[in-house]
Amino acid sequence: MKTRLLFALLLSARVLAQQPAAEASASPAPPRISYGSAHVDGPYIALTFDDGPHPRLTPKLLAILAQRHVKATFFLIGENVQAHPEIAKQEAEAGYEIGNHSWDHPDLKHLSDEKLRSQMQRTDDAIKAAIGHSPAIMRPPYGDLYPAQRKLVNKEFGYKIIIWDVDPNDWKDPGPSVVASRVLAETRPGSIILSHDIHAGTVAAMPQIIDTLLARGFKFVTVSELIAMDKPVVKKAASAQQTQPSASPAASATPTP
Repeated sequence: MKTRLLFALLLSARVLAQQPAAEASASPAPPRISYGSAHVDGPYIALTFDDGPHPRLTPKLLAILAQRHVKATFFLIGENVQAHPEIAKQEAEAGYEIGNHSWDHPDLKHLSDEKLRSQMQRTDDAIKAAIGHSPAIMRPPYGDLYPAQRKLVNKEFGYKIIIWDVDPNDWKDPGPSVVASRVLAETRPGSIILSHDIHAGTVAAMPQIIDTLLARGFKFVTVSELIAMDKPVVKKAASAQQTQPSASPAASATPTP
């Protein structure tokens, strides 16, 4: 009898000890607020342009995009939106997504919370005045924010923070052919491509970039559409079959001509 009682007590203690771990493992992961790319089923990519609107170059770019019927996302500078609201409106009316890229392109990591809020709010106000609604996404100038700043931006403005995984360094003006070759070499399914519609070389490179990516089977979507497709990466247990070298996931998943 004593043996049975002792066994029951030990079993109860074991069950209680396991409960917190089980509950913790069952807890859902916090929602993702920042993206540099997306894990998607299919050849979907997002083409993005920063720092506009530019009064001369952005309309040229819009004509290139419209001719090819591809989607894109524009991260706009607030003071440029204020100066050229008609171009921002044209972008939105054509179905392109608009994002917040700060008021005048400072390094947000060097700002106080108050100044960070001001950069976001002034740009949000300018975009809303131009297109009729606030954006759902933002991109920090230079692509960086402290974790606490990301939480602030997401909590107070509802923005998802968008970085990138393809960077042709077009702001250094290496020439259209170099910009195109870098984008084409780095793009894979789920990529977020960084570029700037304030540089003539970038706009000149776009026909080659878009036509080649379309020929490879890629499909252009807005950033919000891309991250809505994002799926968690399932880690598979190592096995003996995995000891042989294989092609990288990005290379094997990329559509070919």
